[in-house]
Amino acid sequence: MLDHETARTRVLEAAEELFYGRGVQAVGMDAVRHASGVSLKRLYQLFPSKEELVLEFLRQRDARWQRALADHVDARPTPEERITAVFDWLHTWFSDPGYRGCAFINSFGELGAVSPEVAEEARHHKKTFHDYLAGLVAAAGRPAGLAGQLALLAEGAITTAAIFGTPEPAHQARDAALLLLRTPASTRNATPSSA
Repeated sequence: MLDHETARTRVLEAAEELFYGRGVQAVGMDAVRHASGVSLKRLYQLFPSKEELVLEFLRQRDARWQRALADHVDARPTPEERITAVFDWLHTWFSDPGYRGCAFINSFGELGAVSPEVAEEARHHKKTFHDYLAGLVAAAGRPAGLAGQLALLAEGAITTAAIFGTPEPAHQARDAALLLLRTPASTRNATPSSA
């Protein structure tokens, strides 16, 4: 018999592969049971509801995703290089053959309207990412508003890469980020005058 931690790990690994690969609503607990090799009774002892399993899948994915991004970006020597490294990391992620977009956007789209907890996990993930970008912008001595602009570029690239099945949006977003970094803040934040 599997010990608690081994059984939990197997269930979460199976759930991640299935939920991310097929979508949360398309996958039942029986599919997770089958893929994990953990009995249905034991599965429900570990996760009394599918929603609890989905939430833990999202929490673990968030921690892993944020850590992988930071490991890649923080290795760059200058603050500006760290900002553009975000988009290089996104390109690597988009190039993975199993890339299906953002698990948080996908889960929010499927369950956000009916599960406040799933919606909150998605918001938490996005806020953490945006806060990370804000830290990079501050470390580079750039105006705080740049962080929101970079976040929109990254989020757009994440969605576009999934829809079109190509990593190229990461390079396009990186080029746009470089333009923003080169544009004086007074020009970038100016509002167009009305005619």
